[in-house]
Amino acid sequence: MTVDFDGLIATSDGGLLRLKQTDTKLNFLPRLTRYFCDARDPTRAQHSVAELLAQRVFGLALGYEDLNDHDRLRHDPLLGAMAGKSDQRASLAGKSTLNRLELSTEEVTRYKKISCDTAAIDRLLVDVFLEEHSVAPAQIVLDLDSTDLPL
Repeated sequence: MTVDFDGLIATSDGGLLRLKQTDTKLNFLPRLTRYFCDARDPTRAQHSVAELLAQRVFGLALGYEDLNDHDRLRHDPLLGAMAGKSDQRASLAGKSTLNRLELSTEEVTRYKKISCDTAAIDRLLVDVFLEEHSVAPAQIVLDLDSTDLPL
């Protein structure tokens, strides 16, 4: 990676370096990638499933939940490096490509060439959580409500 201060291309998301370290420690993204099957024509695919997943997961972790944010983020040099792009001039995926990844189903169809094993992904998320605890908790509470109102 080359770092300079000419002001032409910059990133405001230095936290990506810490996220990448965490991913490396947990080996999360490589494990997640195993549960996706890519049936796209490799001569036409510009972005690997691993790159797409890294771009989306890191984007979400940084607070960019809207795919429209990736119209700008796809040119971020640090995100590109953390997602695995070796050529810093190469753009990451746009919102339409990421949308197709998010709409992956369990079966490959004519228009959905990336499939995923959703049950295996669910198990992976639990496994990663449990690996970080010396003793498995008696219960796991998933609080999906973003407000502080008791339901």
